[in-house]
Amino acid sequence: MKYLSLIFILFSTQLFAQELDTGTNAWLMTSTALVLFMTIPGLAAFYSGLVAQRNVLSVLMHCFVICCTVTVLWILYGYTMTFGSTINGMVGSIGPAFLSSISIDSMSVSGNFPETTFVMFQLTFAIITPALIVGAFVERVNFSPMILFVIAWMTLVYFPVAHWIWGGGWLGDMGYRDFAGGAVVHTTAGIAAIVFAIFLGPRKGFPRVPMPPHNLPLTVLGAGMLWVGWFGFNGGSALAADGAASMAILVTHISASVAALVWAGIEWVKFGKPSVLGVVTGMVAGLATITPASGFVGPLGAFMIGITAGAGCFYATQSMKKRFGIDDSLDVFPVHGVGGVMGLLLTAIFSSEQFGGLGLDEGVSIMGQLNVQILGTVAVIIWTLLVSYILLKLINGVLPVRASEWDEIEGLDISTHDEKGYNLDNI
Repeated sequence: MKYLSLIFILFSTQLFAQELDTGTNAWLMTSTALVLFMTIPGLAAFYSGLVAQRNVLSVLMHCFVICCTVTVLWILYGYTMTFGSTINGMVGSIGPAFLSSISIDSMSVSGNFPETTFVMFQLTFAIITPALIVGAFVERVNFSPMILFVIAWMTLVYFPVAHWIWGGGWLGDMGYRDFAGGAVVHTTAGIAAIVFAIFLGPRKGFPRVPMPPHNLPLTVLGAGMLWVGWFGFNGGSALAADGAASMAILVTHISASVAALVWAGIEWVKFGKPSVLGVVTGMVAGLATITPASGFVGPLGAFMIGITAGAGCFYATQSMKKRFGIDDSLDVFPVHGVGGVMGLLLTAIFSSEQFGGLGLDEGVSIMGQLNVQILGTVAVIIWTLLVSYILLKLINGVLPVRASEWDEIEGLDISTHDEKGYNLDNI
């Protein structure tokens, strides 16, 4: 009997080893690190270089604390709300907490790799989404209400929307295409950003007083981290170390490069000089716009999406500030919101084999897919807009969301954290 038990254990171990695709698991663990690298330090550096010197630490603090807060939510109930058994296609079942149903031997239903890898990979997407919103309210938000907003917003917006599309919800069942987060990440963040910016009102002096970046090299460094990290963002979403992942990385790079050149080119023509800030912002626009399409399109589609991203997000940025006077401080809505929506709609077109894509589902036409994309995107926009506004109103009734005028003048680094980003007096 003892020998039979030993044989069973050896057989079970060997069976698990055969089921585990170590190459895919290694790629997904690498992708996980790359996506987290996008938030801290990538996005943190990108955003902090764009604000005034007196607010650099507050932006870094926002990104770090959001990372930690979302992690706690994820292990308590976020993962199961997103990927648990669906409740009427709207949200996943809540619980058990602390991922207690997952063991070291649990295999993901999405492929031959451990579920723990999938949990961590998807957590990095959840982390970066509210961190993107930070760019809309920098330099004028109180810290405590911001954290309350993130907790409530993740619970009522991100987890349900991610379930709709990726977790077995109603949009996924309709055939809605969002490969790596055009709706789940960029559209939700972009819509919440513009709601936040309008709710708070503009920074003191906007738009009369120039507000240049205090450290543009830091922003460029952060942009480079975002570019590299995005290969894990889109390539990892293939959930395999295969040709689909390779194509996703290729088209991601093409779109980012083309969009950066288009943005800089438009600046060159309109203003006489291309700017460093413009070229890196165009690059981010290209990354955001290709994200939903990256697993469905080929190089031609990526090239066209890059052109659309560079031009469309540039003019959206100009309109936000000059025409509508909205102080979305670091252009979250025109880059991520507009870019994400454009990418979702263009996915329907450039997924088609006639445009070099990997093909639509059997029996689905371009117009049929476009209708699904429009319906799903409008649903995500409306839900995010309504919930974001209601949350801000409720929180503001308890704690003032906007920092006081004096705190804004002094800077949030000192008023909130009692620290300075640069102690130049000691040099």
